[in-house]
Amino acid sequence: MTEQSKSELEDDVPEQMRIRREKRSRLIAAGLDPYPVAVPRTTTLKALRERFADLEIDVATGESESVTGRVIFKRDTGKLAFATLREGDGTQLQVMFSLDRAGEDVLAAWKSDVDLGDLVSVSGEVITSKRGELSVLASSWMHAAKALRPLPVEHKPLSEETRVRMRYVDLIMRDTARDVARLRPNVMRSLRESFHARTFIEVETPMLQVLHGGATARPFVTRINAYDMDLFLRIAPELYLKRCVVGGLERVYEINRNFRNEGADSSHSPEFAMVECYESFGDWNSIADLTRGLVQEAAMSVFGSHLVTHADGSVRNLGGTWHEISLFGAISKALGTEVTGITSYEELLKHAKVVGLSVDPKWIPGKLAEELFEYLCKDQLQEPTFVRGFPVDTSPLVRAHRSEAGVAEKWDLYIDGFELATGYSELVDPIIQRERLTEQSLLAAKGDAEAMQLDEDFLRAMEFGMPPMGGMGMGVDRLLMALTGLGIRETILFPLVKPE
Repeated sequence: MTEQSKSELEDDVPEQMRIRREKRSRLIAAGLDPYPVAVPRTTTLKALRERFADLEIDVATGESESVTGRVIFKRDTGKLAFATLREGDGTQLQVMFSLDRAGEDVLAAWKSDVDLGDLVSVSGEVITSKRGELSVLASSWMHAAKALRPLPVEHKPLSEETRVRMRYVDLIMRDTARDVARLRPNVMRSLRESFHARTFIEVETPMLQVLHGGATARPFVTRINAYDMDLFLRIAPELYLKRCVVGGLERVYEINRNFRNEGADSSHSPEFAMVECYESFGDWNSIADLTRGLVQEAAMSVFGSHLVTHADGSVRNLGGTWHEISLFGAISKALGTEVTGITSYEELLKHAKVVGLSVDPKWIPGKLAEELFEYLCKDQLQEPTFVRGFPVDTSPLVRAHRSEAGVAEKWDLYIDGFELATGYSELVDPIIQRERLTEQSLLAAKGDAEAMQLDEDFLRAMEFGMPPMGGMGMGVDRLLMALTGLGIRETILFPLVKPE
């Protein structure tokens, strides 16, 4: 880089960043490393607070410790300096510098070289101030990492776009961001413990697949050079998990990452986490009981109650038994006329025009019925509700209803107006399954990018005998939404966003 280009680059740097870079250069010139490989640290701020929780006002313990943290507050006076350090879990602690204890050079260096956002190590005696504030009275300090960018103003909330794009800053600034980041692994642990208690086996299935299947969704396409062929990123693990059941793993589950090349909004992300499970000799009823148990046990595990408080202060009760409604019954009630699984496409189209639903001409009858339901009913489903009985023609992997024509034994679980999970009595007849997948392949040939493909290996597995079973898929990110009331971009640590 030429001297001119260096100068132009420096001219583009905001003043606060320029000052911080100059401090970095000054430290290096003085033989001090603003990014050392190690710094003194004898305890954490949290451990120190727990250890001295009952210390009285204005007490000197005579015990010295070295602590680390990010400087989030700093106040300098003549012979005194105060700062607040914060560590990763959000615990904060005051550090104090006095001329008589630290000496002139140490105090002056602290005042001149340290900025808000710097990571530091401070060593000194543990005391309580005259106001009773637990503190470290510093005798020495050193940089752990010099921050070259200033932190946002703490009392000015970050925009959602900033929180998503710069999650690292969000984690520094907001308790909620740190709490959600820690909530997620606790929910994962609860799910695994719940499955383990029910003798389910956790397995792993391929993310790169020769055929896309297990859900009606548009896939991401990639390419493997070694085989000179296209592959698909997994849209669902269903067909492989069912292969496991054929092989005798009667209860299986997977916590997996799926990829769907679809829209992104407050409840959809192109990359998302899902838990999917299959239970031999179960059906959509037993799998509904399982799903309710998983959600309620997760709530109890992380909050100690089935009552969960959302970010906006509202409270949801996830306990007890949950509401159940019929999809076609809900549509019929909203329209004021009966609609069933065998209502014709022309009749559904008339209803759509009356209510003002815009219809895609590619939609098949079942898809139109589902869109009518979402348009008319889903926003009303705030309390946990199983919506039962979906159209057969949009449920190619699901067993037909035992008594209702045109309906499959499939439910969707709605909470807070969004779909949290879906469950089924699984189709296990390989002849009918082949017919269903053939129909899907014809839809794909007509341009339906979400239609499944004919998977001969899966059908071959079914022909070895697949036991009756119930299956379920639940979005982990959406489970976090149900527990916290946050949008999906808040429950995913690093959601996909367009480049700036």
